[in-house]
Amino acid sequence: MGVSRSRTVAAPHASLAPRGRGARRSARRAFTLIETAMAVVIIGVGVVAMVDAQQAFMKSNAWSSQAATATFLANEIREYTRHLPRHDPVTGLEVDGSTLLGWGPEEGEVTHSDYDDVDDFDGVLFGAGGDFTGPINAAGAIIPRLDADGNPVVIEDEVQPMSGWSQQVTVEKVNPFDLAEVLDDNAMDAPSGDFEGRGPGDFPLRVTVRVLYQGPQDDEAAEVLTMRWIVPAN
Repeated sequence: MGVSRSRTVAAPHASLAPRGRGARRSARRAFTLIETAMAVVIIGVGVVAMVDAQQAFMKSNAWSSQAATATFLANEIREYTRHLPRHDPVTGLEVDGSTLLGWGPEEGEVTHSDYDDVDDFDGVLFGAGGDFTGPINAAGAIIPRLDADGNPVVIEDEVQPMSGWSQQVTVEKVNPFDLAEVLDDNAMDAPSGDFEGRGPGDFPLRVTVRVLYQGPQDDEAAEVLTMRWIVPAN
């Protein structure tokens, strides 16, 4: 009897199957032109957002620094005038017809160190383009410009004032019963009944300090802060 022998016949092209799956996997890993363009757009949007956020942070940080400086400068004027009388203790205020005498700097008061009462500061601008070269501190001294090491900048043996900043002062007479109502500088109240009247120097004063800043690239100074306070009548 003959012995039957079985043999296994390999499937045709079986050896090509793995290479076909590998080729399909390689095709799936590749990027199409549309996918590449979308990735570029997404990355670009992210970069722009980061740049905008960085710029917004820098602007916010710069504004915070400016606000702190402006608050400091306004408070320096307040401290400087805090212990001064409202009007000159010698001449006081007097109305001659319709003219008010004694408001503002008196004769011979030519520098801010001569100012000895609050109404002397009405309309004064401390800073570039104003009545004095730079903003002042609570001691009445011009605030110097500082270099990178924190030292005053000196040019030709002269200390340079703080640049870009100014303090604009306004002094107004206000109604003692409504501090928001500004009165004329020569306002008076006539006697009536038991009321003895109120002279031109017997009203409270409202002091306003506007702190301005003009950067190197700015066309004009911009207001950073306004501070107001009331100097009550005696």
